[in-house]
Amino acid sequence: MTRLLDSLPELYRDLLPDFFRQDVPEETKATCSKCAMCKENAEGAVDSVDGVSRFFRPDTKCCTYFPRLPNYLVGALLSDDRPELAEGRRRMEARIAGRIGVTPQWVKPPAKFNFLYKNGHQFFGRAASLRCPYYGEASGGCTIWPYREAVCSTFFCKYVAGADGRKFWMSLKTYLTLTEIQLSRWTSLQLLPDYVLSGKDRPELNPLPLGVEDLDDAPPPAKAYAELWKEHAGREVEYFRACYQLVRGLTAEGLDKLLGLDGVIELKAVEKLFATSVSPQLPRTLRFNPDATVQWLPDGSVALGAYSDFDAIALPGEAYGLLVEFTGRQPVEAVRHHLREHKQADLSEDILVELYRHRILVEA
Repeated sequence: MTRLLDSLPELYRDLLPDFFRQDVPEETKATCSKCAMCKENAEGAVDSVDGVSRFFRPDTKCCTYFPRLPNYLVGALLSDDRPELAEGRRRMEARIAGRIGVTPQWVKPPAKFNFLYKNGHQFFGRAASLRCPYYGEASGGCTIWPYREAVCSTFFCKYVAGADGRKFWMSLKTYLTLTEIQLSRWTSLQLLPDYVLSGKDRPELNPLPLGVEDLDDAPPPAKAYAELWKEHAGREVEYFRACYQLVRGLTAEGLDKLLGLDGVIELKAVEKLFATSVSPQLPRTLRFNPDATVQWLPDGSVALGAYSDFDAIALPGEAYGLLVEFTGRQPVEAVRHHLREHKQADLSEDILVELYRHRILVEA
């Protein structure tokens, strides 16, 4: 067991609520150093579903994503002089110098990447052209790992608690994203008030069509960039470091005020979903999920998937034949009694919990 805080940037250690100091189960099924989604590490796994490979490329893994880094985490990276982060700092400095996606609030993906990401199909983990710019191809790891953002801190290809685990980590992502938005707005307000007061910090609900600069991976026009950054144009690195120093000086009470009622609500959701993920309750009635994918394997076992394209559960063929008895018309215990009396077979409560967590069986 590890503390939840240990999976997040160190900057949050004294800022986040007490909930984050408790132990959480380690996501042992998601193995980054030996990617569980690469074919060479997935012995006995299903090769494809509906003709589409389910494996990731070993030179991308799940890093076909361009993170949106808040200004204070950018500043934290640029302020960290440890040798092992030299490559990450170099890449970040190059992005800032290139000016594409560089704003007082974020260092974010280019508009072209967002378009491809939203409109692509079956590319995740498989398209080298969408590989994260901070991914170290030689090492197979992240060059900015201690300062990764909410999505990268909470994504796993597989979850120990199945669908319940995914719901918990997704709710945590929502809470951390709110934290990133509010802290990056607050620091911008201190250092470049016009950026916030003019509404430039608001999300783009209806992004403009891609322009020539977007398609050609060109920086924004010099005049527009200078107007965005005002007196900090050309001094972005110092600006980001100043954002980091502001957050370092913030207290937990200060963050709580910044998050407000939204923070209270999101934290309660995180706490509730965490409790469900670590202490699952088997519903009174269950039925076999009609949307579950079923693929027979050469050894006679069967791979069943439901809640995720990346995670399946394997059962002996005989056990799969018992699942059709779960129709939702009778309580679970009555179905188990029927199986014992008429088929001389049973599915233990532990197995039923796993099947429910993976949503192979669902509440009737």
